[in-house]
Amino acid sequence: MAWKELLAQSITTADELLGRFPLCEDECTGIGEVAQRYPLLINPYYARLLDGCRVPLWKQAVPSVEEIRDTGGHEDPLAEDRFSPVVNITHRYPDRVLFLVSNRCALHCRFCTRKRKVGKGFPVTDETIKKGLAYIREHEEIRDVLVSGGDPLLLDDERLEDILTQLRSIPHVVTIRIGSRVPCCLPMRVTSELAQVLSRFHPLYINTHFNHPAEITPEAAEACRILADAGIPLGCQTVLLRGVNDSPGVIKELMLGLLRIRVKPYYLHQMDHTRGTAHFRTTLKKGLDILESLRGHVSGMCIPHYVIDLPGGGGKVPLTPEYVVGKNSHGLLVKNFQGEVFEYEADLEDLQHLEPKDTERKTVL
Repeated sequence: MAWKELLAQSITTADELLGRFPLCEDECTGIGEVAQRYPLLINPYYARLLDGCRVPLWKQAVPSVEEIRDTGGHEDPLAEDRFSPVVNITHRYPDRVLFLVSNRCALHCRFCTRKRKVGKGFPVTDETIKKGLAYIREHEEIRDVLVSGGDPLLLDDERLEDILTQLRSIPHVVTIRIGSRVPCCLPMRVTSELAQVLSRFHPLYINTHFNHPAEITPEAAEACRILADAGIPLGCQTVLLRGVNDSPGVIKELMLGLLRIRVKPYYLHQMDHTRGTAHFRTTLKKGLDILESLRGHVSGMCIPHYVIDLPGGGGKVPLTPEYVVGKNSHGLLVKNFQGEVFEYEADLEDLQHLEPKDTERKTVL
């Protein structure tokens, strides 16, 4: 079945969900009420992965009453709207912008940082895209454009080609990135025709989004193969989610699985403080412990950057486990991946700069 037909048959109501999963009635309590505030959409491909109420994927896709019980957090935790000089452009960093060109997704992820927009018909029109392109054209400091949404790969090939053609015609735009969950959530959208279109706009990168090894299906692997064979570098931005992937074993399996399908682990995101998502949030210690569990046990290519996106538009900051555990008259005392401590000769400047930062680690526990 063609991807558009699949998308048209998506589950969007509580009754449709119960009709598809009658044995999961207990897990569907309050879904109608939640969906009125944060819309529901599960396409048939992803619904097939939920058979048997598989908890990690179910939690990502199916609304929970905890979403509307959450009164903390922020509607726009990253202040995207505050840093929006024209509609659907966010210009937070000096040399790059976020450009929203689609208001549709193949799956309404329950942890989405744009819950305030997705599924609610936020405006993406010819006019908003025209204004976004004009802003980018007028600001020569912009070298990098992240094309996002919604999901840009849900645009028709011709529409996406037109937007990318206009971006590539701007002399100071060097890099184009596309953020898309389609290779994971609706992989049949990725066709050789789409890859051929995208391959005309190098340097072009795609950051996709897998959160659990069960999402790495043969269909998803084929979608990534098509894109990689077109010369498009693929990265993955995983979100650390309580009850979904917050264990060293799951993250290790996921990262190894991504490399097998030619996707480079890029970010492991700490959950943003988005209203309606508190039940997904882990401690920072959990994320640091998971990152530390990977070091030395898998290739460095397999280890993502663990980042927090600072509220109020502060931007991304990486967090790392602490390996410098002490110092003596000869140098630093450094812990390796097996917990063994080694002496590392260092000069005075290094000793002063790299002394153990116990207080920093305590602040994130």
